[in-house]
Amino acid sequence: MRSLVPLMAVLALAGCGKGDNDPGPGGVTVGEARALDQAAEMLDERRPPAAAPESSDAPSEAATYEVAE
Repeated sequence: MRSLVPLMAVLALAGCGKGDNDPGPGGVTVGEARALDQAAEMLDERRPPAAAPESSDAPSEAATYEVAE
């Protein structure tokens, strides 16, 4: 009998977690929020490192200002 009490307690607590269909943050379900987080991580991993912009044919901002005398 004593060994059944801890087992029953563990089984009772195992069912307390949120299910995938329970409401989650931002009006989506918990499963949808998890999928969105995984997709964001995948996109972050694919993003190339920020590089210095290449020179363009357009004049620089300093060149477009007129000097008033």
